[in-house]
Amino acid sequence: MLENILVQRNTAVKGRITVKTLTSVGLIALAVILPQIVHLALGQPGGVQLLPMYLPVLIGGCLLGSRWGIMVGALSPVVSFAITSMIGEAMPALPRLPFMAAELTVFAVVAGLFSKKIYENGLWAFPAVILAQLTGRAVFLGLVAVFQNIAPFTVPMIWSQILTGWVGLAIQAAAVPLLIIGLRAILVKDHD
Repeated sequence: MLENILVQRNTAVKGRITVKTLTSVGLIALAVILPQIVHLALGQPGGVQLLPMYLPVLIGGCLLGSRWGIMVGALSPVVSFAITSMIGEAMPALPRLPFMAAELTVFAVVAGLFSKKIYENGLWAFPAVILAQLTGRAVFLGLVAVFQNIAPFTVPMIWSQILTGWVGLAIQAAAVPLLIIGLRAILVKDHD
């Protein structure tokens, strides 16, 4: 969506790259900060239930498209791990990191596939987010099934966490599209 808006405004390539880079960095920062706030306010169970890191990644996919969104999805858990491991308890924990990086990359890529459609009609953000969530969670569960002999997770354990996180997914399935629709309304100039 953002690429289409910048092209519509005749923004030079260098300017488009700058805007998308700054947006990506901001979303990755938000993906590091939001889980910290949720964990401070609600503890670790709040993080498992609300899944705060997913929010900026889904926004990134919808706004930036798949190519730029992939960086937000892949780097968010890695940057969070790097920063939080230096200041205390790593989030996400090291054993979960590769699974989350894969899951969030899928979130961003799938949501990003809808970016042009969202530019044309903001309502496309709803199926984009829901499909991204379903696909990403399925990838996480599938990877655990494949690697459960070497990972400290089992399919029933992750399935239980997926069920616990449905509240966060439901909130994000409504909040992210509404935010994207609002941003679109502000940023897209109507063609008459």
